[in-house]
Amino acid sequence: MRSSRRTWRAARSNISGRTSASSAPARAVTLIRRIAVTNKLTLLHPRYWGTWLALGTLRAITPLPYPVLAWLGRRIGDVAVRLPLSFVRIARRNLELCFPDLSPAERERLLKEHFRSVGVGLFETAICWWGSYARIHRLTRLEGEEHLDAALARGRGAILLSAHFTTLEMGAAAICTRRPTNIMYRPTRNAVLERFLMRNRSRRTRRAIPRDDIRTLVSALKENEHVWYAPDQSYRKKGAQMVPFFGIPAATNTATSRLARMTGAAVLPYFPERLACGRYVVRILPALENFPSDDPAADALRFNELIEAHIRRVPEQYLWIHRRFKGLTEDYPDYYRRAAAARQPQ
Repeated sequence: MRSSRRTWRAARSNISGRTSASSAPARAVTLIRRIAVTNKLTLLHPRYWGTWLALGTLRAITPLPYPVLAWLGRRIGDVAVRLPLSFVRIARRNLELCFPDLSPAERERLLKEHFRSVGVGLFETAICWWGSYARIHRLTRLEGEEHLDAALARGRGAILLSAHFTTLEMGAAAICTRRPTNIMYRPTRNAVLERFLMRNRSRRTRRAIPRDDIRTLVSALKENEHVWYAPDQSYRKKGAQMVPFFGIPAATNTATSRLARMTGAAVLPYFPERLACGRYVVRILPALENFPSDDPAADALRFNELIEAHIRRVPEQYLWIHRRFKGLTEDYPDYYRRAAAARQPQ
């Protein structure tokens, strides 16, 4: 990485004219090519071999019939839920917090169903990455497009406000393969996976916008485009407030209100659901009325309640492996540390 940065600085120096005018362009091109080679070699580092193997395996089995992939996903979930992994403990703790009325046995059954859903979601993702548009269209049904059309008819853009369900990739693909769609995403630290995701998203979306690129997001909305956005796991302390989620204060992104106020964009809830028949329905709900208000926390609570309502329809399909109840300061309890300590052997 240091070599790559030095090479880039040298190339930038040449481009800026610190060398002779005649040699600068040729040397800059040579150095930039060297950067590309260096970056490609970085992707072959042993720490990425597991990622390459996983991607290759997924790519190889994606052509299998959907029922076979779903069966494999459920079996992977059956194995994962039995392992002493941190995200299993996190999911169990989240279910304890959100469903206190269920008995321990009922929550364990829900936990097992959740990990089956996570496993199926893995192969849904593979279908979205490598499957044809026709295959995705056979599996998905998009409802409520008339609400999106009505919102765009106002000429101020639209935010499709979603959340992190295990069906997230299929939910996004349902609209991205039917009409040009911008998506907001969180870049990953894995260089191989990030390179792959960017290539894939560039093919299937109008624009893939990193979560910190607010300027591009605002530009898309002002050009009367629609943007898929799932802010329930993406927040910074500066732009977050503690807002109830299932009755428990949780750090919650309030940026949606600011974006809607800044651009005048309509905000439409957007929720996917995996059906028992092995198909998917994605619902675009009508634009939220009187949104945004003068209270970003009240707006965030309003959307949290919509997420809760959808979770209660399909509780196993929400992504419970995320630390949803993190606090913004030490004044709030650390639910996950306490859960981990409670399970440590004496």
